[in-house]
Parts: sequence; structure tokens; C-alpha cells
Amino acid sequence: MEPTASIKQHIESRPGVCGGKPCIAGTRIRVQDVYVCHELQGMTPDEIVDAYPHITLADVHAAMAYFWDHQDAIRHEMKAEEKFVEEMKRKAGPGLLDRLKGTDAGGDSLSP
Repeated sequence: MEPTASIKQHIESRPGVCGGKPCIAGTRIRVQDVYVCHELQGMTPDEIVDAYPHITLADVHAAMAYFWDHQDAIRHEMKAEEKFVEEMKRKAGPGLLDRLKGTDAGGDSLSP
């Protein structure tokens, strides 16, 4: 069996599931979630499986292989998501807890 066929068994993109982003097949665990756990949070593949017991080590490795094959596109999507969240926070203004504390989301005082 060729390697890309194996990865295709583990990774899928479906409209309506996680915005069509690549996920571990049959789950809502995105490839980028596995990347974040492994590369940015320092989790081992075994620790990722412990955190998500309905996936396998093969799923984790396939997700990381998929990430490295498509890293530019996935990183671009991640940056776009971060920008979107920041814009929504800016538009929404201070949250209830910030208002109760008397500060805005950036930690500045709301009173003159």
C-alpha cells in the first residue's frame, strides 16, 4: 500500500465538519489540533492518544504527516482564524468580567 493511500484512510475533509478543514477520519479532531498538541504544547503522540482516546497512534502520525505535507496552507488558515477571533473580540468590546473589574480586555481602566 502506498503511503498517501494510508494517510487518506486516516485524514478526511468534509463540508460541514470543522469548516471543511482536514480532520482525523470520523472525528472532529483537526490536523491543526494534533499539530498544536505535538509541536506547540510538546505532547508526545502517546499523550495525544491519552487525551483523545478514540483516536490511534496511527491517526496521530498520519495527522502530523498530513500537516508537514500541507504546512503552508494549514498555518495560513490558523493565522486567519487568529485574526478573525481578534477582530470579533475588538468588535464585541469588553466582556462582562472585564466590565465588572473595571478594565477592558487589554487591561486598561475603563474609568477616566
